[in-house]
Amino acid sequence: MDLPTAAPARDFTAHTALVLASPRDEAAVELIVRRPERLGREVVTEARLDPVDGLVGDGWLARGSKSTADGSADPLSQLTIMSTRVLAAIEPDRSRWPLAGDQLYADLDLGVENLPPGARLHIGGALVEVTERPHTGCSQFAERFGLDALRWISTPVGKAARMRGVYVRVLEGGAVRLGDAIRKA
Repeated sequence: MDLPTAAPARDFTAHTALVLASPRDEAAVELIVRRPERLGREVVTEARLDPVDGLVGDGWLARGSKSTADGSADPLSQLTIMSTRVLAAIEPDRSRWPLAGDQLYADLDLGVENLPPGARLHIGGALVEVTERPHTGCSQFAERFGLDALRWISTPVGKAARMRGVYVRVLEGGAVRLGDAIRKA
């Protein structure tokens, strides 16, 4: 009887330099995803960002958070942006990218050095601010993209580059569409 063999480990270190070379000041919105319920994903071509609701139609506000004393939604994790360079490295099938669980995807340097907490970004007609809350990988991320991917984004370099993505909060609401610029304020 043949025993199943473990999948070979994937080494993403060759992609690190490409991720670190992401554009620093401006990028286009490549993907917009609403999460109406915990595991639900809706890919949309446009959305509205709102200071109270985050991405309108997303379940962030209703789901709440384990990190707040009263279980309400955490304003420091209202919206997430993830690098498309990171996703392209760990998941070549773009149709699976929404499984990452972020709302906005762009080819932008999300690193702490480039976008420290308090940095502001114009996204389409909205203005957002980077929060201090770290966006880290979880067991669901590992289940969807592999433990090797989680290990890569969790290295010191991966954390500094915010390979898992960055949390932002909406300061001024507005429409965002595919192709709209995300640019430093």
